[in-house]
This record gives sequence, structure tokens and C-alpha cells, in this order.
Amino acid sequence: AHWGQHWAYVPVGPVEVPIPKPHFFGWIPADKIPWAKNNIDYFIYDRLKEEKLKPSPEAEKPILLRRVSLDLTGLPPSASLAKQYLQNPDANAYGQLVDSLLASVHFGERWTSMWLDIARYADTKGYEKDNKRNIWQYRDWLIRSFNEDKPYNVFLTEQLAGDLLPNHTDAQMIATGYHRNTMTNDEGGTDNEEFRTAAVLDRVTTTWQGLMGTTFACVQCHSHPYDPFHHDDFYKFMAFFNNSRDEDTFGDYPLLRQFNEADSIRLLKVYEWLKKNSTQEKADEELMFLKTWQNSINSIQADQFVNSSLADTKFLTFRNHGAARLHHVSLDQKDRMVYQYNAFLPGGIWTIRLDSANGKILTIIHPIKTKDWTITYADFPAVPGYHDLYMQYSNAALKDPLKDGLQFDWFHFTQKFPGKGAKDYAEIEKMYWQLLREDVPNTPVMMENPASMHRKSYVFERGNWLVKGAEVEPDVPHSLNPFPINAPRNRLGLAMWITDKQNPLTARTMVNRLWEQLFGVGLVETLEDMGTQGAAPTHKELMDYLAYKFMNEDGWSLKKLMKEIVMSATYRQDSKVSRELLKKDPYNKLYARGSRVRLTAEQVRDQALSVSGLLSNKMFGPPVMPWEPAGIWHSPYNSSDWEKSKGEDQYRRALYTFWKRTAPYPSMITFDVASREVCTSRRIVTNTPLQALVTLDDSVYLEASRHLAFRMLKESADKKNEAQVINTGYELAMLKPVTTQKMQALKNLYETAYQRYKNDPDKTCEIIGMADYHNNPEEAAWVVVASALLNLDEVLTKN
Repeated sequence: AHWGQHWAYVPVGPVEVPIPKPHFFGWIPADKIPWAKNNIDYFIYDRLKEEKLKPSPEAEKPILLRRVSLDLTGLPPSASLAKQYLQNPDANAYGQLVDSLLASVHFGERWTSMWLDIARYADTKGYEKDNKRNIWQYRDWLIRSFNEDKPYNVFLTEQLAGDLLPNHTDAQMIATGYHRNTMTNDEGGTDNEEFRTAAVLDRVTTTWQGLMGTTFACVQCHSHPYDPFHHDDFYKFMAFFNNSRDEDTFGDYPLLRQFNEADSIRLLKVYEWLKKNSTQEKADEELMFLKTWQNSINSIQADQFVNSSLADTKFLTFRNHGAARLHHVSLDQKDRMVYQYNAFLPGGIWTIRLDSANGKILTIIHPIKTKDWTITYADFPAVPGYHDLYMQYSNAALKDPLKDGLQFDWFHFTQKFPGKGAKDYAEIEKMYWQLLREDVPNTPVMMENPASMHRKSYVFERGNWLVKGAEVEPDVPHSLNPFPINAPRNRLGLAMWITDKQNPLTARTMVNRLWEQLFGVGLVETLEDMGTQGAAPTHKELMDYLAYKFMNEDGWSLKKLMKEIVMSATYRQDSKVSRELLKKDPYNKLYARGSRVRLTAEQVRDQALSVSGLLSNKMFGPPVMPWEPAGIWHSPYNSSDWEKSKGEDQYRRALYTFWKRTAPYPSMITFDVASREVCTSRRIVTNTPLQALVTLDDSVYLEASRHLAFRMLKESADKKNEAQVINTGYELAMLKPVTTQKMQALKNLYETAYQRYKNDPDKTCEIIGMADYHNNPEEAAWVVVASALLNLDEVLTKN
């Protein structure tokens, strides 16, 4: 069929703002819209006028203060900021407030929480074993990037291809953790190529769904029946990712090895010496090897096993008289093999032959017994071209035919250390090997295969990775913008295509996502699909106006885009709703009122900690383990367990909580957090009784209630005045005085709780949380009131 032009696949162009114009050739002045504060409002007002609706007045200052603070930082405002805004008579007080929130260090934390769903971020690898993965440096990179307002096109480029940028930094390599958040299967007996392929396919669908708001996954099996994407488009796109170095290894390679300050100085010294006594190319190669152990051949690539195997499908392992092959290894200009191995017994002989089991001997090695993984090397005579390496192992001391004698993790083929005879050669070489063997922290990153290890890509017939069809080269669907001229056909070129201003999807997707975060629903409700099967946009012209301005006038600045939205009269509206408006627009898709949205799982927790005074402002670093009920974790094949963090770490913001894919933090899952096994473009908000049970009974919220109660008493002028204590607590949560009706209800609750506790010292001590605490029914009753405050609908909702 001949496809027409669906709006989402047409490049974004300038859009005329529907500002009223003079009538009758300019003789009659234009209608004034005093409600409008910026161009967004003209688009909204124009639609309201069509529907014969009027916008709502601006929300009162405390509500607006809480709303914009939660939206921009994910937290209630600090006491000083609240006082500054609420007592500021300046007409631009709200604008000053917005600028303060955008400049807050907590801004990056809030928006990173959103991005972690898209990046399917977790602190574990997924699947059955779900072992730990050390990738929190990527999360910290996100926080810093959002805080510094990194241009969105740069933000995406570094995540997609930071490792391919010229003279890339360690931070740019860490950014590529975006696509290393794919799952790795550590279960013994699985096919590593199957799960390597699964990770590559996941990168394709995540890139389309998360960054370009398009469901592309179904094209894996057949041409799209509704959108102009063909079956082979999927595999041409897949080819951009298919040449990455990761291979479902237990070690999660490639890793960026992160040296401390002293080692970094030594690393630089080695690099500068190599530049002086070798070539720039060789110095760069050795620097990358020191920092990543790449490019190496993982031992899982071995085949043709004889009395050998991939132990637990992870490591090449030899028994006595064992043999295996490494296929198609480039030995051009190579005379050294660096490898990581484990020899369980002394006295073995390891022989490497060329091209056949009886071929020419390349080298014979006598592995030294090790206590753990060890990196060493073996030299061999130079042999040009590609060769199959047949490895053979025997050991007279290995009597048990079923016992392992030698094991390998990876092999790196290179040249001998250069510069022999030059000044300081021995010192530098020694330093080099010390750095190479140093046990340092690391982070999974993306890296490309060199030309000698290039992978071919094929169409999978009906999506089955085992049935290869026609070979394909990296390319993008021809129904969208063309691939940039002179762009490399790799992930960097792909990033250039995605961030090209002619790409119709990228800017629209981010505008839609930010709108959804601020209003609860996107201008296109289906964030994951703006195609023909997605929801129709409610305000297409507004979306295109914002997308065009985002790219061309704002320089891809997310903070400028957010500021324009939150400064609009549309955003500032009161959320009260009349019967007529509820009947005409029940889901507020016309924006004749402010949106009421339940707080996210992270915000529910962070707000409780903040209001109670428990929240730690500590930023960055490894994940933490706050209180969690016993028995949630049942990790197979390892002793991994939830170990509650000490001190302030248990009160850190929710995004720092350790995230295990097979057993996510239960209270946040209850509030609709994604498990993060795959990209999640939007959370579907539910409302269940379990959520009330969490905020009423979970120990975290009970502890927050206790601290809020003590804070209410401490900050009240008169602790004996019930009304003052209640109002103090309500103002801490809602930033405004409590109404008479709510005051009476909370007074009644206090009295009921007091009457119960004054005759039950055991329950009194239990609710206060101190078994040996002096029996104090008044404080126990205040804990109940504080819990009620934290459970108010208006507290759990962004009004």
C-alpha cells in the first residue's frame, strides 16, 4: 500500500502561535487574553474556546509552591525556600522560585528517577541468578548531566556512543551504560550467543521506544502492518548495535576500570612515556587496554571441545589431555598473548597450534599454579593473517579424569611492550603490569569490536535468531529523515541521525515526556507509541511548537523547556473542578484546570522522609539498602542478602535504593515502579488497597510518622495546645494552615488515640518505637495523628 504522511513522521517545522489578530484588516484591535502568560497558553486557550470552556484561576501560592517543587526537584520545598516565596510580594516571585528549583542539586536526582525507567537501570543483571552489577556510576552521570543542563542532543549522543567520540573522557564512556543496562544471563547451561543477541535486540527496541516514542519491536518478526517500517529495517538498525564488544559474559565485559588518584597519575606517566617512545596509536591502544582489558577475545568464544568445556557456560576449562579451538584470530603484527587464567595444579603443559590439532606449534606454555585469576603473557613468533588456534593441555599430576586443571577468562593478542632500551623502560614496564593487574572498581560500558573482530548482521526469519536470512548493513528506515552525509555507519553516526533536527521523533518524544511528567498525561497519551496505533495528540500544534523551539531556540536545553511549561498560566491553574467541567473533560485533556496526580513511588517515600526531617541530602555513590521486610530476597546459587544500611544511608532518596530486578524494593513496586527488566516509557498509575497498607504500616512510614510527631511537638510554640501541634504538622506537609473541618477531624483522632493508649503502656511504647521508653500516651497519640497527616489524599497527591 502507498503510505500517506502520518503527522509523527513529518519533520518538525515552525508553528504559528495562535495569538489573536486584529479584525477587519487591522481596523479593530485584537482580542486580549489577560490569562495567558506565555505562548503555551495561546494554544491551550484556542482549544478551550473551541470547546466553549474557560481556564481556571491560578492556584493559591502554597499549592503552587508544593506543586512546582515536587515537579522540578521531586521534594517538598525547604523551609527557607518556602518562607522566601510565600512572603515575597514581588510580582516575579514565582519566576524566582522556579529559577531556584531549577538550580537545585536535587533537580538532577528527580529527573534521573524518570530516566532510570527508560534506561531499565538496575543494580543486578537480571534473569534467574540476578547477580549484582556495579553500574551506579551511570546513575551518577545522569544526575550530574541533568544538573548541568547538558544539551539533550549531547545527552543522547554520549549515552549512545560516548566511547566513539574523539578523545572521549571516562565520563563519556560511563554514559554508555545506558545500553549496558541490558540483562546478562549467568545461569549455567544457557547459550551466551542467544542472550548476547537478546541484549542487542533490546537495545533496538529501547532506542526506538525510549528516545523516539515508537513501537518498533513487532518489526522484529514482520513488516509493520500500520506504520511505514519494514521487516529488514529492524535488522539494518540492529546492525548498529551488533558489533559491540559485550557477549553475555559472567565478567560483564567490557568494563571501564576506574583508578584512584595515585594510580591515575601513574597511568598518565605510562601513557606519556609510550607516546614519546612509541607511536600515538600504540600509546592509545595500551591506554585503552589498561583501562578496559579490551580488545580481548572472551574464552566463551572457544569451540571444538575435547575433554574440555565452557565451565558453567562461563569460562574455557581444560581437563587432562583437553583441547579446544579459538576460531579466526587475527595474528597480523602480533607476537604476544596476554591472558587471564587460573591454574589449579602445577606442572601442566599448554600447547597452541596453528590451524589444526596437528598443526605447527605456535608456542608452548607452562602455566604456574595460581590462587585466583591471574593476568600474565606468553610471547610467540609473528605469523601474518587469520588463524584458528588449537589449544591443548596435559598434566601428569592430574589423575582424576573429571577434574579441571586450567581455566581461562580472556585472551588479548598484541605486540611486546614497546620502547625497549629507552630510558626508564624497566620502571615503566613494571608500572604497566602493576596497573594492568590492579584490582580496581569498574563500570560496564559499550565498546566496538575492532575490524578484525567485526560481526556480520542478518535478517532473522520471522524474528528467530537461529534462522539467518539476508545479510544487512547498518541503516535507518527510509520513511524518516535520511542518514546524515559523511556520518560513520556506527553508533556515533546513529546518534547523529537521532539528534538531527530533521528527525521527526526525537524532540517530540522528549517534549511529550516532560509534559506527561508535569501534567500526568502526555500531549500524546501513549508515550511509547506516537505512530498510527498510538493515541492522537490533544494539542499537536503545541507539541510541534515546543519541539521546534526546544531544538532551534533553546539549544536542546531541558531546563529552558521545563521553565516555559511551568511558567505558563496553564500549569499554574487551580485543580478544583466543577461538575460541568468534569462532565465535559473528565481526564483534563483540554487543560481547563490544573492536574491532580498521585505522587510517584519515589516521591511518596522521599516526601515522608523530608516532612518528618529524616531525609539525608547525601548524593551519589553506591546503592543503599533501607529497611525491607525479611524474606523478600531468595537469591539462587549465592548467599546474596539484603543488608540494611547504617546511619543516614537508610534515609537517602529513593533513587539510591539498591534495585534487584527479580525482587524489587516492595513498597515502591506497590506504587507502580517498573521492575526495569525492559524499557518502560510510562508508568500506569494504579490505586489499590495495598498502597494504603504501605503508607500506614510499612516500617519506613511508621518511623517517619514518629519523627514527624516529635517534630510537630518540637516546633510548636505550645506543646499542650492540640490545635497548634496539628497546624504545625499540617503546615509541614502542605505549607498552609489547616482548615477548621480538618482540624476537628484530627483533634478527634488525637483524642481517640489518647484514650486508647493511656490505659495500654505496651502499645504506647510499641507505637512510639522504644520498648524501654517512658510511658507517654500523648506522644503515642501524636504518632497516630502524624501518620494520618502523611496518609492524607492531598499529601499523597500533587494538587
